Amino acid sequence: MIRAPEFGSGTWLNTTGPLSLRQLRGKVVLLDFWTFACGNCLHVIEELRPLERRFADELVIIGVHSPKFAHERGDEAVRAAIERYEVGHAVFNDPDLRLWRQYAIRAWPTLVLIDPNGYVVAQAAGEGQSANLAMMISELIAESEAAGTLRRGENPYQPPEPSGGELRFPAKAIELGGSLFIADAGHHHIVQARFEPANQRLQVDRRIGSGRRGSEPGDLAEPNGLTALPPEVSARTGYDLVVADTANHRLSCVRSADGVIVATIDLAAALAATDTRTVTGPVPAVLSPWDVAWWPAARRVAIAAAGVHLLLSWDPLLDGPAAVQLLAGTTVEGLKDGPAADGWLAQPSGLAPQGDRLWFVDSESSALRNLSLAGQLTTVVGEGLFDFGHVDGAAAQARLQHPLGVSVLPDGSIAVADTYNGAVRRYDPAQDSVSTLASELDEPSGLVLVQGVLVVLESGAHRLTPLPDALNPPHPREVAGAPLQSVRPASELAPGRVELRIAFRPPSGQKLDDRYGPATSLMVSSTPPELLAVGAGAGSALSRVLELVGEPGTTGVLHVTAQAASCDDDELVEHPACHLARQDWGVPIQLTAGGPSVLELPLLG
Repeated sequence: MIRAPEFGSGTWLNTTGPLSLRQLRGKVVLLDFWTFACGNCLHVIEELRPLERRFADELVIIGVHSPKFAHERGDEAVRAAIERYEVGHAVFNDPDLRLWRQYAIRAWPTLVLIDPNGYVVAQAAGEGQSANLAMMISELIAESEAAGTLRRGENPYQPPEPSGGELRFPAKAIELGGSLFIADAGHHHIVQARFEPANQRLQVDRRIGSGRRGSEPGDLAEPNGLTALPPEVSARTGYDLVVADTANHRLSCVRSADGVIVATIDLAAALAATDTRTVTGPVPAVLSPWDVAWWPAARRVAIAAAGVHLLLSWDPLLDGPAAVQLLAGTTVEGLKDGPAADGWLAQPSGLAPQGDRLWFVDSESSALRNLSLAGQLTTVVGEGLFDFGHVDGAAAQARLQHPLGVSVLPDGSIAVADTYNGAVRRYDPAQDSVSTLASELDEPSGLVLVQGVLVVLESGAHRLTPLPDALNPPHPREVAGAPLQSVRPASELAPGRVELRIAFRPPSGQKLDDRYGPATSLMVSSTPPELLAVGAGAGSALSRVLELVGEPGTTGVLHVTAQAASCDDDELVEHPACHLARQDWGVPIQLTAGGPSVLELPLLG
């Protein structure tokens, strides 16, 4: 076994002071390498909550924040994310990825389990790991207790002081019936209010939802997006407001007249009813709908399913199969245009219909894209998963940084809430160019027109901010910034034949679940595509021979998506518990003469 490296220099949050693995001897320690832009990382934070409660006296969870984007490096941005997502454990901010390199991490999220003696006993990438981790933690506790080395109590977690006022991390808003309805994510409410852009006065009239981060009827765990149904549809459904409840992976249907949540739509169950499958198999249940928008041309509600990198649609007038359908994506995370069924998306997070075109922003690829009613994906701004920046000018060279919101302006141009650049940007289709409407904002996440004024939801500042000159700027402002890239340590591999292995083992007491087809799946591609001569595409085996082409020194990225389904291995159990482990890797590689000819990625174990 390997002694776990110490934390070293960095900033500690959610705790009273610096921690060390030495002072935590006697405790089971779980490190969660995450970054707050990563939807899969947010899923894992939810998965860790039961472990925090079950092993409160023996387990210490520490989030190692390992940023992808420049904005994520700052302590204040991490502190705000901890508060927004109610992270219930200590967090170590490691902006230079020092620990990432020491622990040889290759993907967000990755979990590392450390025993009470300070040794690494397991490493697991991706989601769906909690069942196996619970068993391993139980075994470590039993072994350490028998050896007399277990130490209980003294959890170093210290919750932060709550921030915000009338609003707390507002995400998006719409106008309906003379009121402004705001997705107040941090308060777990929809706020019905009146807003005067001229004096920035917000008058709250009603709060919809229980105000709890729960999953019971009436709860809105994390509302992010919302849309209004047309009158002829709402007259038949009995509700007129649809809310994307991201953390509950469902839609909530609200009657705005009295604020009653009439129904909820379980998106995973609805998709399962249509037997929707992609190249990677069944769609995982953690869809994380981030935005919704009524698309008049399609006569359906469009859904940005950020957690599985898909665009979906829902017909509120239908029940059962075909109510929820796949619009675009394969669940593979990336940026790939063309036919929608073969396209790659990367956490779609904001929607804006415009005739036969549905505009959306892909946050992880920092892209502005659109989907045509005929089923074609087109990218107008954006280069790839690791390319970003604040660059204006010709759209092909322009850069965004993790945008979360988009809106169609009256003149037909497109406004983008460029969240991690703290800016609002404008794409002019006629000129095919990008300019900056406003900057120095605090995580703008949504845009809405109120009384002819463009209003920004400054999520990080917990407020609405009008931009009086945005619709008629006197002169377009262009920022001549530099294109940026996320730089992570490259894995050296030999040119030619390389064996890719996904290390997976079902949790103890479980077996692979092949009742509905292959229990495992593997999808592989590369950037640039010519790097991979053999081995691209989808398959069920978790190992594959690749052929890498290039001279020593050639660099690129291998995109790997793997998932494995397992269920309780007990014939006497009528309804066995089942789990889906899944991970997307973007592995930077460099071809090196004499380099390794095996690349192993741990999915579980």
